[in-house]
Amino acid sequence: MVAAPSQRPAPSKRAETAFAWNNNLPNSPLFGTDGIRSKVGDLLTAPLALQIGFWAGQVLRRHQPNPGPVIMGQDTRNSGNMLAMALSAGLTAAGLEVWHLGICPTPCVAHLASISGAAGGVMISASHNPPEDNGIKFFGPNGSKLSSTLQKEIEAGIRGNANFAAVHSAWGQHYYQPELVKKYVESLSLPLVPGYLQGMKIVLDLAWGAAVSVGPEVFREMGAEVICLHDRPEGDRINVNCGSTHLGFLAAAVKEHQADLGFAFDGDADRALAVDSRGREVNGDYILYLWGKSLSEAGLLPGNLIVTTVMANLGFEKAWHELGGQMMRTAVGDRHVCAEMQRTGSMLGGEQSGHILCPHYGISGDGLSTALHLAALVKRSGSSLAELIDESFELYPQLLKNVRVEDRELRLNWKKCQPLVEAIERAEAAMAGQGRVLVRASGTEPVIRVMVEAVSAELAKRWADNLVLAVRQYLTV
Repeated sequence: MVAAPSQRPAPSKRAETAFAWNNNLPNSPLFGTDGIRSKVGDLLTAPLALQIGFWAGQVLRRHQPNPGPVIMGQDTRNSGNMLAMALSAGLTAAGLEVWHLGICPTPCVAHLASISGAAGGVMISASHNPPEDNGIKFFGPNGSKLSSTLQKEIEAGIRGNANFAAVHSAWGQHYYQPELVKKYVESLSLPLVPGYLQGMKIVLDLAWGAAVSVGPEVFREMGAEVICLHDRPEGDRINVNCGSTHLGFLAAAVKEHQADLGFAFDGDADRALAVDSRGREVNGDYILYLWGKSLSEAGLLPGNLIVTTVMANLGFEKAWHELGGQMMRTAVGDRHVCAEMQRTGSMLGGEQSGHILCPHYGISGDGLSTALHLAALVKRSGSSLAELIDESFELYPQLLKNVRVEDRELRLNWKKCQPLVEAIERAEAAMAGQGRVLVRASGTEPVIRVMVEAVSAELAKRWADNLVLAVRQYLTV
């Protein structure tokens, strides 16, 4: 007979120390700008996922007297089930209950965590990364990304450096509950009237990812005629030449079907980019401008403040200031945007890449919510999206290039490379008053990102090419 939880003997010291995984880990932090992410089988393995789950469970329990379940979701990647089972094993070993949703968008996990009395949430996804990658990101009980402080506590436990003793009590249970996704779908359409998008033809590029089932359902419920691309859950094709990082197919489909507009999502559907009827990309800068203007006119944007990142285009900043608006910039990552919004009380923020945060409509970046509300904004305006873009602002030429740097330590510590720092300083001096440079290590991919923005495309290209060569020369082998 299986002993009741209260009758089970306490684990031995040997069992407890088995959860201190401190071998073969990089010296650099495990958590990047959006959780822990890597190629599966390299840094991210089933044994590591087990440790992550166990120590995340310990940290969540430590900060909550009566923790509820952990809401777990995943995108369509082939490695998702393996990581989900390992994570769940760790979480249940820490005494927490796991409610596994299966395939769903990241914001579904955040939403359900916030309304379920949950201890927190965890999403298994590498977002826009290629199929061979995966990632793990945590949410707190309010649905927001887990704080850096708690992430550091989890990592300390994984490395065997926890400043508290692990607590072992009754083992938790794992429940598969995909039916809960319906509650998230219902929340998406609550602010809008069913059928509101009647008469609009909309193309959706679902990237073979997490939005394949819920995306078409929500837009059809709103009355739109929906044309879908890459709309099956195929984990070995997720994000491959499609979705928010490859808009060519979407642009062609919008023009072919004479659609009003189109939306492209990333693998976990926490962001969206749009395409207008002419096939032009409508990125997060344009979305923030149009959404901000609409909220401001309705008296729903305190201080006319938008929080965005260092990547935001100067053309957007100039146009927003001309409307009497304020703009604050943060480091790249919706976590940083969210923190600044909470500090300032801002009701709109986001990134050029399509992560949009609007507390009026949700607690986290949500690609489906963004797409629905942008479509509703277009319908309400009586104009086409193309006309709204024509009336907004012109982007400054901005080039973003990625240089693959496999060495993690070298990549994350690139600022210690003096020849590269000097190359950046020369570029900034040469473009003084005519452009700007941003070089950073990606927190989600093994690349150094080089961005140059200038008054002319020629100037931007010249210095972007120069800096890409410098990165390759000094950081790649």
